[in-house]
Order: sequence, then structure tokens, then C-alpha cells
Amino acid sequence: MDIERLKNAFKEIYQTEPILVKSPGRINIIGEHTDYNGGFVMPAAINKAIYVAVSKRDDEEIHLYSESYQASHTSSVSAIKKSDLSWANYVLGVADQLVNRGYKIGGFNLYLDGNVPLGAGLSSSAALECATAFALDHMNELGISQMDLALISQKAEHVFAGVNCGIMDQFASVFGKQDHAVLLDCRSMEYEYIPLALEGHKLVLLNTNVKHSLSDSAYNQRRAQCEQGVAWISAHHPEVSSLRDADLKMLETFVKPNDAEVYQKCKYVVEEIGRIQKAAEALKQGNLVALGKLMLETHEGLSQEYEVSCKELDFLVNYVKDLDHVLGARMMGGGFGGCTINIVKNEEIDALISEVSALYEKEFGLSLDAYVVETADGSTLISA
Repeated sequence: MDIERLKNAFKEIYQTEPILVKSPGRINIIGEHTDYNGGFVMPAAINKAIYVAVSKRDDEEIHLYSESYQASHTSSVSAIKKSDLSWANYVLGVADQLVNRGYKIGGFNLYLDGNVPLGAGLSSSAALECATAFALDHMNELGISQMDLALISQKAEHVFAGVNCGIMDQFASVFGKQDHAVLLDCRSMEYEYIPLALEGHKLVLLNTNVKHSLSDSAYNQRRAQCEQGVAWISAHHPEVSSLRDADLKMLETFVKPNDAEVYQKCKYVVEEIGRIQKAAEALKQGNLVALGKLMLETHEGLSQEYEVSCKELDFLVNYVKDLDHVLGARMMGGGFGGCTINIVKNEEIDALISEVSALYEKEFGLSLDAYVVETADGSTLISA
């Protein structure tokens, strides 16, 4: 990102010097559909970010401009309401949360740009929310903790974007650390930095460029199935409040006799929570081969048991899973489209992308986008 160009573009529109902030997008190394089951996740911030430039105004007005959409929006601190522009709502939602929590913010100018690919499942929306929260906190000297910045950003997405997301995306965007993943306990919010030394390998994301309409309805159905499984177990074990507390024996005894499909979905979640903890141990020992095997197991579970994959994602994972220079691969995110995440040997990356892109286009008539990403720090002040 050309920071000088961003600064100059801001000054051209608003005739004043800005504060500059960046917040990264994120990947998830392992741990899918575990967040709403009280489990763990293991995200990492990446070196693709949303950048915002902000300055104070003398009035109550909020002036926004998006470089990507070449669009502007105006609102007011005393009358913040949802816009027809989805990108603006991520900013307005954060401002609304700050006001609702009693923080004093005046009017402001905000210009946003970035290089997080939109719609690829890399959490560009969370990055925008966190960049906005970080910038407004700094500019107004509000002294908000990192955890509260993430929670404010999450609540903004719930209220203004209408997406009932877990905390992982915003947490990773604020707390990310270069060369590390973050093992986050979604129940206690305790976290631990896990070293992610890729030693001659890189993380390669292959974007299917599809998003099947099943995703929302299937997500709600999976949540309901998990809750049903917990209800059947907790009738006999009141201490079990989420699948985090359950084990396979409980599922066999209390869920399987009632509903084979609910059992299958719950089994995936219980096993995935175990895989995340094994993955953390593997990374602490620098064992990338073990991590890669766990990723492939996760994909198998997501595809065959949890049933949130799709033919495009399965095609990409099946193509690479037996290649010696690919240590691990899986679908990443909620499912039914988006990216696969792959650990690939450095010198083989270009050839792999070329081969799989040609085969993917031949199979589905779609172009494949590829992103080679590195881990990065979380929300950062670039200049004040």
C-alpha cells in the first residue's frame, strides 16, 4: 500500500493532515465451526490490510470516502443510522457502538483503502471495523483496551451489518502477531501466541471465487444441531453447557440413539476441538508435517461429516493432498465457497498455482485467484 498516496488523497478531499491506521485481514490455521461451540480457534493476522486515514472535524458530521468503491457517505454523530452502502455501515456501526457506550467522539473525516481481497473470506469487514475503532480511540484519546476494541467491532457487525459473527475475526485483526498464530479460547477469551515458523514453506490461499447460497441456512442449521446435541447430553450431565464439555462417549450414549445426523455433526466439532489442541502442540515443537496432517483431517471432517464444503473446495484439496511439496490443505471459513489454505514449499508455489489454476478453470469454467500470505501484526498506528 502506498502510504504517501493515501495521505495525499485524504488531504485533497479534506484539506487537513490525517492519522493513519492499518488493521489486517486474517486466516484461520485450524478450528472451523468451533467458536460457537465454546471451543478454540487458531487465527493469524496476514500482511493484507485495511488502511484508514482520519481527522477530527469542528462539527458533528461524519464524512466517509471509500477508495475501492469510489463512493462517499455523510452522517452525523448525534444521528447515526444504517446506510444503503454496506462498506459505510462497518464504520458507522463502530461509531454507533462508541456513542452507545458513553465515549465522547466528535465529527470526523475518514478515508479508507486496502488490499484485503473482498469476498475471499479473509475478513475485510472485521479489518475495517477494527481499523475504525483503533483510529477513533487514538484520535479521541479514549484509552480503550485491545479486547474492548475487538468486542466493539464485533458488536458493530452484529448491529449494523446484521451478521451474528463470532469474535475470531475481530480478535485476530487487533491481536495478531507476526510469525505467530493465536490460540484463542472462545469461551474464556484467554489466548496464547503460538509460534508459526514455516521454514521454507509459505501459506497459499486458493480462492474458488464461488459463494453458494446454502451458506446462511446451513450455518443456522448446524448451530441448531449442535445445540440439540448439547441439550440431549445436558439432560444427563448438567455440567455440559456446550460441545466443548462433551466427549465422544457422551455423543455415542445420548445423541446417536436420538438422531444419527445430529450425532455426526457434533462428532466433527468434538474431534475438531481436539485437533486444534494437537495442532498447537505440533507448532510449539516446529512440526509442520503433523500440522499439515491435522489440516487434512479437518477438511475431511468439514466435507464428509459437517457437510459445509462444496465440489470446488473438495477439488482443490483433493488435487494437492498427495503432493510431497504440500504439507497440508483444507477449506477455510464457514464453507460452501471461499478459499482453501495450503502449506506449500517455497520453490514449488508458482508451478502449483499455474497447474491447479488451469485444471480448475477446465473443470468449473471459473478463474482461480491465489494469494501468498505471511503472518503480520494486528492493528497498528502508522503515523499521527
